[in-house]
Amino acid sequence: MAKITQSIFGTTKHGEQAHIFKLENNVGAYVTITDFGGTILSLVVPDKNGTPTDVVLGYDRLETYEIEGGAFFGALIGRCGNRIAKGQFSLNGKDYTLACNDGQNHLHGGPTGFSHRLWDASIELGSLKLTLHSADKEEGYPGNVTVTVTYTFGDDNNLSIRYEAVSDADTIVNLTNHSYFNLNGHSSGSVEDQMLKLFASSYTPTDSTLIPTGEIRSVAGTPFDFREYKKIGDDLHAEDEQIKNGNGYDHNFVLDNSGSLAVFAEAYSEQSGIYMKAKTTLPGVQFYTGNYLDETIKAKDNATYHPHQGFALETQVFPDAIHHKNFPSPILRAGMKYNTVTTYEFSVKNSL
Repeated sequence: MAKITQSIFGTTKHGEQAHIFKLENNVGAYVTITDFGGTILSLVVPDKNGTPTDVVLGYDRLETYEIEGGAFFGALIGRCGNRIAKGQFSLNGKDYTLACNDGQNHLHGGPTGFSHRLWDASIELGSLKLTLHSADKEEGYPGNVTVTVTYTFGDDNNLSIRYEAVSDADTIVNLTNHSYFNLNGHSSGSVEDQMLKLFASSYTPTDSTLIPTGEIRSVAGTPFDFREYKKIGDDLHAEDEQIKNGNGYDHNFVLDNSGSLAVFAEAYSEQSGIYMKAKTTLPGVQFYTGNYLDETIKAKDNATYHPHQGFALETQVFPDAIHHKNFPSPILRAGMKYNTVTTYEFSVKNSL
């Protein structure tokens, strides 16, 4: 059971006091999380030499996390993560309009989605429990929704994230975490030499605005085939229309196993020896290679982040699923419970 300590992070632009919670396990590894955006600030685990290594990207200052349209480093994303085409959808015969904060599309719950809200925090049985109430018509979504996210960090360096939600009216919900990983340390440079394996035999190709076309396409013979370990950078700059659409990887992969908590990804750095195994109950994961990271924004520890300096594995229902009947449904019916789990476990290997 992790030891949890609390400190002050700062004051938001709305005058609210934000806090940092440090979850430290019995072997000295730890994760720090703020109640602003439910954001993971750091995740420190030992490398092959026993050196504590922070494997997630982030900032030092609360003010930087408050920037709208930022990189969403480590944030909890909702009410509906990823993109909704043209910021519009229909539910039960009624049309809803959302903010278009990603060109002509809606992204990650809108300009002031869950990533830019202060959550209510409590410490329960060695876990950090964050709760948020999202009012009917907030960011254009129907229904009053109560969301609970529970972070647990075990002695096996396993970070577990449980997402729960209930609504008093039919709505759409797609919750995720937007951490960017770099297994050599957040300030170490490109992740292109790090190894990745995805348990996904297909993916959902997109149009030029990164909205899925509705097709579910085999990864075989494409740059999207990570069924066996390969370097993230091997096909990152391929002459491929889909790669060009995202300026790298920014695509949903259809997981081979969903419904139960199953392994969906493994990643490894030969340099650090750090190995990550990820599991989820969700049907998809957005693999994003930090294609637009902005080196002009000062990061933590005086670091600067360049494109491809981190990779995100955002577990999810597929993007724009409300417009594609062949995709798993993002609809949360009134009185029903949304309940998903994603975990990221870290260890050390001498080789794959």
